[in-house]
Amino acid sequence: MSPATLDRAVIAYDRATTDILSKQLLLNIARAHQHQPMHFTGVSNIAATFNFQFNAGATPALTGSSGSLLTPIFGGTVSENPTVSIVPMEGEEFTRRLLTPIQETKLTMLLRQGADVDLVLRLIAGELRMRKDGREVVYFNRPSDATGYPLFRQAVLHLSTVQDRHALYVEPLIFERRWSVPAASLSPEQLAALQKEFNVDYVPGRPLAGLSKRVTGHILVTNYDTAMLSNEERIRLHEEADQGPPNAITVDIRPEYPGGELPFHGSFRFRSFHNVLDFIGQDIAEAPEYDVPRHPQTPPVSENPVHTMEVLVADSEPSDADVSVNLNGRYYAVKPDSGYQWNREAFRLLSQVFQMTMTELPQFGVPSITIAK
Repeated sequence: MSPATLDRAVIAYDRATTDILSKQLLLNIARAHQHQPMHFTGVSNIAATFNFQFNAGATPALTGSSGSLLTPIFGGTVSENPTVSIVPMEGEEFTRRLLTPIQETKLTMLLRQGADVDLVLRLIAGELRMRKDGREVVYFNRPSDATGYPLFRQAVLHLSTVQDRHALYVEPLIFERRWSVPAASLSPEQLAALQKEFNVDYVPGRPLAGLSKRVTGHILVTNYDTAMLSNEERIRLHEEADQGPPNAITVDIRPEYPGGELPFHGSFRFRSFHNVLDFIGQDIAEAPEYDVPRHPQTPPVSENPVHTMEVLVADSEPSDADVSVNLNGRYYAVKPDSGYQWNREAFRLLSQVFQMTMTELPQFGVPSITIAK
């Protein structure tokens, strides 16, 4: 019975913790909608002890004077004693992670697992910055920006068409840095030490020694392979991106490649996870998103939902929702889709971003599940 019980317990606890995470995300969206403080609680450890007992025996039957007969007796018990450790996610470290804008490396991780680029950017990007007439122009990803919001939506939707044509690159810049040092100043020991980290072009009798190093720079969103650029151009793009904050990622869509119908150059700046939840919560009623058609130069698209993630709010528990929570008499759930599961994908993406944001919970007790026989 032990393997069967272990299988049931692991799957049941996994489903329970996943359901808890989903409900907490929905609950904090509801809190954002009602302008209440956000709070998270995590299950850091589950220790379950299972005890199996089996007994068997025999007893004389009541046969009177007809003779003797033994009657078998069988019995058994199964007990489970789970210990669940619940840890509130609070303190300076977790709060910093919650309020710190998402880093550029997270975008690569999300897109490499197959997420739609327009869904990712609509969820985590707060603004698009571009230069126009010698000055920087900011297009905010919020419906209150009547000018910037439509242009932001059209930009990310155009990137989606580039992705659909398998021509979207989200890769780090790789380039070579070169230096020259006086050859006479290098001792044999110094030369040996440099060769561990640099490529050294050293020729005895020459006045200068050349040093070079392969460098992995900032991540760029492009419609071309940056390896085709010259080393100097890659350095220039890296230095441009280096002037921005850690939560910015440069986008460079050029006219001579797929998606060049609408070329643009700028940078997206990402929100914090707290702002992501607040954006979804305020979309419910206070600052709802609205339909934005594609740019006239963008090819036709199949998916352009009005809402980044539409949340259903009702007075009674929705019967067709996977997960729902109640806050102050209102039920909140991710609105079911017909056809392409945009809302469900957005909620799955939200869960992944949270997992990358949250601090690692302390673990108590190993192993997490024990079975005693």
